[in-house]
Amino acid sequence: MKVSVFWFRRDLRLNDNKGLLAALKSGNPVLPLFIFDENILGELKSDDPRVTFIHELLSKINKGLNTRGSALLVRKGDPASVWHDLLKEYEIAALYINKDYEPYAIGRDNSVEELLRGKGIRIERFRDQVIFEENDILKPDNKPYTVFTPYSRRWLQRFKETFKSSTVNEVLPEDHFLPFSSRFPSLEETGFTKSNIHVRPWNPDVIPDYHQNRDIPAADGTSFLSPHLRFGTVSIREIAAKAAAGNPVFLNELIWREFFMQILFHFPHVVTGNFRKNYDDIRWKNDEKEFQRWCAGETGYPIVDAGMRQLNETGFMHNRVRMITAGFLCKHLLIDWRWGEAYFAEKLLDYELSSNNGNWQWAAGTGCDAAPYFRVFNPDTQQKRFDPQNEYVKKWVSDFGMSSYPRKMVDHDLARLRAIETYKAGIKKPLYK
Repeated sequence: MKVSVFWFRRDLRLNDNKGLLAALKSGNPVLPLFIFDENILGELKSDDPRVTFIHELLSKINKGLNTRGSALLVRKGDPASVWHDLLKEYEIAALYINKDYEPYAIGRDNSVEELLRGKGIRIERFRDQVIFEENDILKPDNKPYTVFTPYSRRWLQRFKETFKSSTVNEVLPEDHFLPFSSRFPSLEETGFTKSNIHVRPWNPDVIPDYHQNRDIPAADGTSFLSPHLRFGTVSIREIAAKAAAGNPVFLNELIWREFFMQILFHFPHVVTGNFRKNYDDIRWKNDEKEFQRWCAGETGYPIVDAGMRQLNETGFMHNRVRMITAGFLCKHLLIDWRWGEAYFAEKLLDYELSSNNGNWQWAAGTGCDAAPYFRVFNPDTQQKRFDPQNEYVKKWVSDFGMSSYPRKMVDHDLARLRAIETYKAGIKKPLYK
């Protein structure tokens, strides 16, 4: 029996899933597949909470498929090797996938496509995790935008012209899955153990007041949506429809996500290098001991320490505090943004290469449309403005106000002057176009 395969990756849901829906309309029974990619898993700790989350989502999908007389086929290994084995086990008519735009994923998918084409099997790719892809929003000269504001204006224009919320949540043809059963593996069988850190459900109730509460870390005013977008537990089309109807500031955050995604696609050198190459000669201090104090939340600046301790305990950090902690590392401690980016990549439940990279380069001043190099946030001022009653700080810094709490590891005024002078000396002209 010929089958169409749908390969789950960053789209871990059954509803409003473009590639899955197309596969179910292909005329062949659909074999649902997930591969635990050892190329990715090999870099993670055994109790990584993101793997626990993925396993929970896959179990939910498998149970949903069981009610339809089918199951989720789960494999582990190098994707190319897994596909070599699948070609021996099944007569595959076509592979259906939703596009992934990160460099590793593009290379992985291209290699699998080359393998399948050699066997006369076609691969069908679909846009699912974004509203607009990398070449949908371009400048009049067909070059990518590198400044957010004109990009967002064009994005909104296209959105109003083309988006139809009525296309969201098309019903799946339930009887088109391949009827079979498959034993669902335990988390331990994948080589991992259950994490004590959990991903919170996303909260749509915050959308109407998002613009008022989003900068207050003590308020539960963020949506906790980002890990769900990262792993595709929700449809971006459904979220965009809610945002468009509920709050333009919330919608703007979705636009930032797609802005950084197209930056990563068009300028892949940002993965390891500065977007602004004239910043390449900045002489970072890169003190290992000072970096470890930052990681542990022991800098002596309460708002910075609260953010880092929240991250270490929960895998989450409030967005405003992310800006403060990132700026502190790069400007106050003169530590290369790549060190901080790597630490966030290890800890964040919502880690997404494009957003993490884009935001760190924004904070360091090295990225597109970034904060000017001479803007150095004062952590104390930020705390007084956004956590005036110290509610957030007291929640995460148990020794706040005690004699055991560390002294400030650097004076703000001196650090600010040092940062500005270091950047001035290291940046090649012109600073800005």
